[in-house]
Amino acid sequence: MNDRAHHSVRLRGIAAASIALCAPIALTACGGGESTDSPASPSSTPSQSSVTPSASASESEEPQAAHKRAVLQAYNRFWEEKVKAYAKASVQGTDLKKYAVAEAFTTAETEVQALKAKGLVATGKPDLAPEVTSVETNRKVPQGTISDCTDVSDWTLVQQSSGAEVTLPDNRLTKYVTKAVAEKWYGRWVIVKVTPEDRSC
Repeated sequence: MNDRAHHSVRLRGIAAASIALCAPIALTACGGGESTDSPASPSSTPSQSSVTPSASASESEEPQAAHKRAVLQAYNRFWEEKVKAYAKASVQGTDLKKYAVAEAFTTAETEVQALKAKGLVATGKPDLAPEVTSVETNRKVPQGTISDCTDVSDWTLVQQSSGAEVTLPDNRLTKYVTKAVAEKWYGRWVIVKVTPEDRSC
């Protein structure tokens, strides 16, 4: 496997490995800047009614802590549903769409479709260590950011038909930094973007 394929594997974890080993499939880039595109339709636009006009930087510590807990819960639930989708190579029957929207959902769905196309599923689950690094509630659409150390060493690709484990490159990055962005849509926090970074943690 060439350096470019190795780089793709390190960025995408187990989903990227399946793609790099089996077929070239275009996925949303991990690295670039944050998307400024608006959602595909008006119905998917975040509700502005969730923003409290009086919210300001002087918000008390307790409400801020509550927002951080809600952001963290949304991130953890996103991963729970993503693991379920990877385990059967389908988003059907999961609540992934409830916790992931916009780029976060599109990327996860594309990765799941890539697994299905190659007859692969994932067993086990990643080990996460997320921390909410900021919450801004005085924005038009409240936003939170998350930094996570994602360990996918126990999240394994197998052939769905036989259960045989897929051999992956030894030098792939299995424990890496993940950055995520959450927003408050229609009164609840959802994950809008997840970016695995090409650096260990």
